[in-house]
Amino acid sequence: MRRVWAPWRVEYVRQTGQKGCIFCRAWRGDKDRESYVVHRCADAFVMLNAYPYTSGHLMVAPRRHVGDVTRLSTDELAELMEATKLSVRALRRAFKPQGFNIGINLGRVAGAGVEDHIHIHVVPRWAGDTNFMPVLGDTRVIPEALDRTHRLLAQAFRAVCGRRA
Repeated sequence: MRRVWAPWRVEYVRQTGQKGCIFCRAWRGDKDRESYVVHRCADAFVMLNAYPYTSGHLMVAPRRHVGDVTRLSTDELAELMEATKLSVRALRRAFKPQGFNIGINLGRVAGAGVEDHIHIHVVPRWAGDTNFMPVLGDTRVIPEALDRTHRLLAQAFRAVCGRRA
């Protein structure tokens, strides 16, 4: 058996049994660093994905606990998209990606890991960022610790927003 050591991820493993919605916990919490929230708006927020596809993989979620895009108000949708736009700007500033995957998965069969709280994935991409590891080894290699990614992106959000993130 081959092992890939990632001891900093133990906190996420311990959290997997927690009750309730990860997005609602992060919104209500006051420890943005620990929950990897990098930016807050009035009715939406941005946080790092605990299980990223690439470094800087963000999730943009509304404050309100709602599982379907059709249940969001026009104002909520506008703020969600504004936070997505800011995410792209912050990622460009911090990581200089060559492209992005931006998407919403509605329902478990569509790939939603959290079905009952809608969120938008913003995944920065670079030429050659997919190699043999995910294809042959079913393993992703993330080259940067989440704490450092959080610090860089929180700074980038402050810069693109002109205020404290």
